[in-house]
Amino acid sequence: MATFVGSPCWARLRSIGEITLAHPPMLRHSSPLRLRSIAVPLPRRCFAVAASTASDVPVRVRFAPSPTGNLHVGGARTALFNYLFARSKGGKFVLRIEDTDLERSTKESEEAVLQDLSWLGLDWDEGPGIGGDYGPYRQSERNSLYKEHTQRLLESGHVYRCFCSNEELEKMKEIAKLKQLPPVYTGRWATATEEEVQEELAKGTPFTYRFRVPKEGSLKISDLIRGEVSWNLDTLGDFVIMRSNGQPVYNFCVTVDDATMAISHVIRAEEHLPNTLRQALIYKALGFPMPYFAHVSLILAPDRSKLSKRHGATSVGQFKEMGYLPQAMVNYLALLGWGDGTENEFFTLEQLVEKFTIERVNKSGAIFDSTKLRWMNGQHLRAIPSEALTGLIGQHWKSTCTLKESDGPFVEEAVQLLKDGIDLIPDSDKALTNLLAYPLHATLTSSEGKVVVEDKLPEVSASLIAAYDSGELIGALEEGHAGWQKWVKGFGKSLKRKGKTLFMPLRVLLTGKLHGPDMGDSVLLLYKAGKYDVVAPEAGFVTLDERFNMLKQINWESFNQDQTLLESTATLSN
Repeated sequence: MATFVGSPCWARLRSIGEITLAHPPMLRHSSPLRLRSIAVPLPRRCFAVAASTASDVPVRVRFAPSPTGNLHVGGARTALFNYLFARSKGGKFVLRIEDTDLERSTKESEEAVLQDLSWLGLDWDEGPGIGGDYGPYRQSERNSLYKEHTQRLLESGHVYRCFCSNEELEKMKEIAKLKQLPPVYTGRWATATEEEVQEELAKGTPFTYRFRVPKEGSLKISDLIRGEVSWNLDTLGDFVIMRSNGQPVYNFCVTVDDATMAISHVIRAEEHLPNTLRQALIYKALGFPMPYFAHVSLILAPDRSKLSKRHGATSVGQFKEMGYLPQAMVNYLALLGWGDGTENEFFTLEQLVEKFTIERVNKSGAIFDSTKLRWMNGQHLRAIPSEALTGLIGQHWKSTCTLKESDGPFVEEAVQLLKDGIDLIPDSDKALTNLLAYPLHATLTSSEGKVVVEDKLPEVSASLIAAYDSGELIGALEEGHAGWQKWVKGFGKSLKRKGKTLFMPLRVLLTGKLHGPDMGDSVLLLYKAGKYDVVAPEAGFVTLDERFNMLKQINWESFNQDQTLLESTATLSN
């Protein structure tokens, strides 16, 4: 509901006692939009424009990006909320391109926005590439419609020609500033005679079309997210709807487009809230029914400032390039200002459609947490069926020249072993190369490694080398997990070791590391990597043969002396 209170100027232009909402005849749509008559009790000089109730009209929402750059995560969330609202209500999701900024709008940006929306899975019912009964869907192709409605407003007296020069307008602003008044237009041409207007037209003086704003009264709207919002009309002043070059102004385009496209709910960013006053005045003047408005809060950076490029990646395209999954982006964006009232944070797009309500959208700003987004991506990554996940990561390993092939037993087992440590697809590179590497010397010379060395590691190393040289260890690895487990049990008995005292030295000697995924699975993978020759040379793989050759070359006595020397040097330097 939008209500205008106390505006005698408006009363002269249009007398209203009871308002019946219906589409003007120029609206183009495939089926009539049936709106219930709403009787509004009006006090003296009170004029109202009401949005139809949700049950009266088919839900039609729109996302209207400007193709002047990449799709920001804030815009993506607005698109998502519109999409979820439409799908949850069985309505239509319309995509409209607002390309009236001819200098900054580019075809490349438009295509990038469309690709990002498609990647997120937000398919539109009407718009570029699809068409529909309410087109065209680019503002640059709708100029004849804007001119038609400008002429209507001129004939009804809601709009007048303004011949003020830029110098005159600047002078008005300066005078208002000196008087500590709002910088509004003073109405120089609002009361001009027909003769004065015709004289300027005859001279060819450039002019704009200004909307005649009532000088008294106020406007109230009931925002679906923010509640009641009101403005005083005397803070506005007569505003331009058509520039002197024939280009329509944003607020005029948006109102005409939303009205002629039968948009029932306008769900948009909080920063558009001030535009509602101008747009409501235009709706009323043209006799269009008002849509419902819902203004979504801004997405904020951790420091609670508006999220911008200085905070890192902010566009959908950037997150896509970084390896984020579309389902994770959708899930996370939905939770920025919305929740289903439970502790659940994991939603598919289908589940979001089922649970989404505009009433649960929070009006306070939402903090964008890149750490939380990364965690959520990991959750969605591990929820992908095994075959599909193997395909994704296998293709990535091949494309980055880590592996020679993208599928096969080695790839399948490697993905299963490493997936718990992968939150983004590119993380898989580091996970695999860590497995294939053999940083033995760095580990042995570390403070944590020193403890392992002092637990008779040379003795374990000698027994392990003997098992390898005899073929006993390789035979066990050939038998798979069962063979490995049987060998480890026997090896531990021969050394009278078990638990950590057995597995820690074995891990260090075989993998070169103190920590990592399951040791048995790791060693089996290392064996298969060498046997099937699947690792690319660029990956820095150290085979089992190479590892044992390195172990054989270690002079443990000298190594211990070196450690003592290093410790003595460190003590002296301190």
